[in-house]
Parts: sequence; C-alpha cells; structure tokens
Amino acid sequence: MKVKSSVLLSVAFIACLAVGCVVGSENPKDTEQPRKGEAVDVAGERVRDLTVAEEVEIDRAERELVEKCMERQGHPYWPVPVAGVEQRKVGVYVVDDVDWARRYGYGRPLEIAAEKARRSDPNAAYYNALPKKERIRYSRALEGDFADNISVELPAGGTVQTPREGCLAEARERLYVDYPTWFRAEKTVTGLTPLYVPRIHRDTRLVTAVTAWSRCMNESGNPFKNPDEIRQKRDSLVKGMNASQAQRAEVKLAVAEAECARETSLGETARSLEGEYRKKTLNDYPEEFANYRQMRMTALSRARNPESR
Repeated sequence: MKVKSSVLLSVAFIACLAVGCVVGSENPKDTEQPRKGEAVDVAGERVRDLTVAEEVEIDRAERELVEKCMERQGHPYWPVPVAGVEQRKVGVYVVDDVDWARRYGYGRPLEIAAEKARRSDPNAAYYNALPKKERIRYSRALEGDFADNISVELPAGGTVQTPREGCLAEARERLYVDYPTWFRAEKTVTGLTPLYVPRIHRDTRLVTAVTAWSRCMNESGNPFKNPDEIRQKRDSLVKGMNASQAQRAEVKLAVAEAECARETSLGETARSLEGEYRKKTLNDYPEEFANYRQMRMTALSRARNPESR
C-alpha cells in the first residue's frame, strides 16, 4: 500500500494501531487495563478487550497444550518462551513511554534476545535432524493437513486458510472452544486495518499532531518529519557502530521521540483515532466482533484454569 510522504503510515503503524501497541503510559499499572475501547454488551454480559499481559497468559497456555498434544503423537516438543509485555512494545508507531525508551531505546536488546531464542529453538533442531518421512509426520502432527482447511475471506480482500487438525488447532480448540469460529472471528477483526488506516492517515488531528511532534524533534536537534522516518533510517543511523554504541545512540533518540510524543500528545492522538475508526469499522462486523471478544475471555479463563481445558 502506498502512502503520501507527508505523513508516512508504515506497516508497523497499521499493525500496531490494530492491536493498540503504541507504547503508552509510564505507569506500570497500565498493562493491567484494557487497551482498546470500552467494554461492550455481548450476550447480556459486559465484555472487554484483553490486556497485553493477559494475551501473554493465553499464548503460554497454548504452548503448553501443544506440548501435551505432540507428546501424545509421539513427538517431543519444547514450549519456547513467549514474547512478554515489554517485547510486544517493539516496533510501535511512536514511542511515548519515556521509561521504556530509556531502558530499551527502540528495543534492540529485546530483538537480539528474540533472535537468539529463535536460533536456539530446540524444536527446529529436532525437526531438522529427522529423516524426511519423519519430518512429514512431525509437521502433520503439529500443523495438520493443509488439504483440509478452514478458509476465511478477509474484509479488505484475499483469503487466509489454516488446517482444521493438528496440535496447534487442537490447542486453540481447547482454549477457544470452537476453533473454526475463532479463526474466522480473529482473522476478520484483525484484518480490518486496511479499511480504516487510510482514513486515520488523512485525519487532520493526526496530521496536526505529527507536525507538532516534528517541530519538537527539530528543536531537540533531531530533524525528522515523522516517526516512520526514524524507523526507515534506523539501521543507517547506527551504521558502523558496535552494539553498545548503537544502543546508546538509539536510547538517546528514542527518549527524545518519547518526550516529544508526550509533549505533543502524538501517541495519545494515534491511539484515540485508532479506537474511533476501528469502532466505526467494526459496526459492519457485529457477529465477528462479539465472537472475538467473548472467545478471548473464554480463552483467558481456560488458560488460568488448566482443569477446564
């Protein structure tokens, strides 16, 4: 998708607005609050969005269920570490949490740790050591048969598919109760961003906030037109530096970005607009949205109560 150079809305902006991942308050308690919108009535109950910390709980439970399923299938499986709350703040549209910026800059230490974990994944090592026939058996046990799929047409066009069977599907069935319904709801709700992000892009409130942020950054000695420009130039800005030097440079720039985002309310504006436009777009998908929220709460409950799954 092409965007105008005046206010570059990157893929990171699209993705992070969709899940409310613009780094926000410096108050640690904020991770315990719903991140998107207010609670809504679903089947007579007040249902809210999950916090990032609650999403982590579900992901960990899913890994545990996959492990048990794979063991029943005769394969070892090692639940790899799930990205935590701090890691999920990497790659946001704009950093406006000054404390987070001081600790992580743009998340380089977290990115390095994630890459190290990926490279040392024991599941990949085990799979690669298997004979060809056993690899096929392992893949089908884990991921299912791609010839038997659940298919969903995305709101912005295109189709996404996933196998009905396999340990990944089973784990999600145990958490969400009805995996096909969950998959359709989740892909529909999270696939709405291309429908409303262009409108956010054109909204004068965002344009005004970005302009004010850019002016603030210029005054601090960091001439950038918008946060996306920093992301695009991030590697070149630290070219030739060792890891320690690069991290110090990024921390300095990220802190300046966060301070200007706070001063100009850019992060708050982006979050507010995302909530506003997302809510309007979701009005066209009431059933999917109701299922999405309700089933996530069900998954959280089951994640916290192993006997229920």
